[in-house]
Amino acid sequence: MISFLQPVIKKEQIPQEQVFPTYKKYRLMTLIGIIIGYACFYIVRNNFALSTPFLKSDLHLSITSVGLLSNYMLVAYGLSKGYMSSFSDKADPKRFMALGLLLCALINVAMIFSSDLWQFSILAILLGTFQGMGVGPCFISIATWYPKRERGIVGAIWNTSHNIGGGIVAPIVTASLFWLGSGHWRLASYLVPALLASLGVLVVMFLVKGSPRAEGLPDLQHIVDDGDSLDALKKKDPAVDNMNSWQIFKTYVLPNKNAWFVSLVDTFVYTVRFGMLTWLPIYLLQVKGFSKEQMAIAFMVFEWAAIPSTILSGWISDKLFRGYRMPPAIIAMVLIFFCIIGYWHSTSLDTITIFAAIVGCLIYIPQFLASVQTMEIVPSYAVGSCVGLRGFMSYIFGASMGTSLFGFAVSRIGWNGGFYILFAAVILTIVFCFLTHLGARKLHKEAQILRQNQN
Repeated sequence: MISFLQPVIKKEQIPQEQVFPTYKKYRLMTLIGIIIGYACFYIVRNNFALSTPFLKSDLHLSITSVGLLSNYMLVAYGLSKGYMSSFSDKADPKRFMALGLLLCALINVAMIFSSDLWQFSILAILLGTFQGMGVGPCFISIATWYPKRERGIVGAIWNTSHNIGGGIVAPIVTASLFWLGSGHWRLASYLVPALLASLGVLVVMFLVKGSPRAEGLPDLQHIVDDGDSLDALKKKDPAVDNMNSWQIFKTYVLPNKNAWFVSLVDTFVYTVRFGMLTWLPIYLLQVKGFSKEQMAIAFMVFEWAAIPSTILSGWISDKLFRGYRMPPAIIAMVLIFFCIIGYWHSTSLDTITIFAAIVGCLIYIPQFLASVQTMEIVPSYAVGSCVGLRGFMSYIFGASMGTSLFGFAVSRIGWNGGFYILFAAVILTIVFCFLTHLGARKLHKEAQILRQNQN
C-alpha cells in the first residue's frame, strides 16, 4: 500500500483526564466528515443517471445501450467495492476516502470532453472503480468510534448521506441547466457536481479521524462499554496485525454464513433500488408523461423521502427490536411490494410521485439495516472486508439485475417485464432477511453465554 494511504499513528498519548472529552469530540467530527464526504460521492455518481436522457438523444443510444452504460459503472463499482473495502481495513480512512472522492471529481471533469459511447464507457468504469473507495472507510469509522448499542441510530444518521447526496444532485443539475442552458448540459451534469465534490475532499481531510488508538486514545472497549460486540467479547488475535487484506477476508468473512446471508439481502435490495432509480427518469418522461422539471422533483423526492424513515428505523432496531435489524427490514419490503404496484399502474402525476416517494422512503431501510448488521457479525478489524463482500454481491449481481436485466426485459417484453423483476427481488429480499435474522439471534445467544462465563 502506498505510504500516503497507510495509517498514521500518533506517538503521544492523550492524558487520561482528557480521554473521554477528546473521544466525544473526535467521534462527532468523524461522523460529520463521513456524512458530508459520502454525500459528495453520491453527487458525482447519481448525476450520471440524470444525464442519461441527454446521452440517449445526443449519442443516439437505445434503451438497452443506456442500461449497459450504466451497468459498466455499477459492475466496476461492485468489483471495486469488494477489493477497495478490504484494502481500507489496512488504510488511513481519511486519506483513503479523500483520494477516492478527488479521483471521482476528476473523472466527472473528463466526461465533459467525451463525445462517443466508448469514451463514456471507459470513464464510467473508472468512475465506478474510484467510487468503491468511499464506503469502506465510513463503516470502519463507525465501528471503531461507536459502540454496538449506538450503531443503529448513528448508522441511520450516516446513512442519510446517501439520500442527501443522491437527492440534492437533481435540483443542482436542474438549476445548472436552467442557468447554463440545455446546450451546456455537460457542464451542468458533470462540472458543477465535480466542483462540489472537491469541496467535500477538504471536509474529509479536516474532520475524519483514524481509529481511537491511532489518535492517541485507548481502544473503544476501554473508553465505553461496547456491550456484546465481538470486539468486546473476544480477544483480538495478535496475528491480525500481520495479516494482509486477503488473509483477513478468508479468515473472518469468507466462511461466515451470516456474511453471505446479509450480502444476499443487499443483492436483491439493490435490484429494486436500481430498477427504480436508474430507470425512473426515462420511465417518467416516456411512459408517464412527466416534464423534465416534474421528473427532477420525483427523483429528488425518491431520494430524500428516505431520510426520516431511515433514522426512525435505526432507533426502532436499537430500542424496540433490541438490536435485531431484520424485522423492520422485512416490514419495509412487504410495504414496498404493494407500493410498486401503485407506482406501476397509477396514471395521476401526483399519485405516481407519492408512490415513488414511499418506495424511496422504504427501500433504504433494509439496505441501511443490512449495513448495520454487517458491523455486528464480524470484528471491527474485518468490517471493511465484510463490506467488500456485500458490495461485490449487491453491485455485480443486484445492481446488474436492476439495470441491464431490467433494460433487456423492457426491450423484449415491455415495461411489465421490468416490474416482474422488481417483484421477484422483493420476495427474495424477504427470504434472506429472515435467514439473516436467524443467524443474528444465534450470535446474540452465544454472546450472552460468553458474557455470563466471563462474569
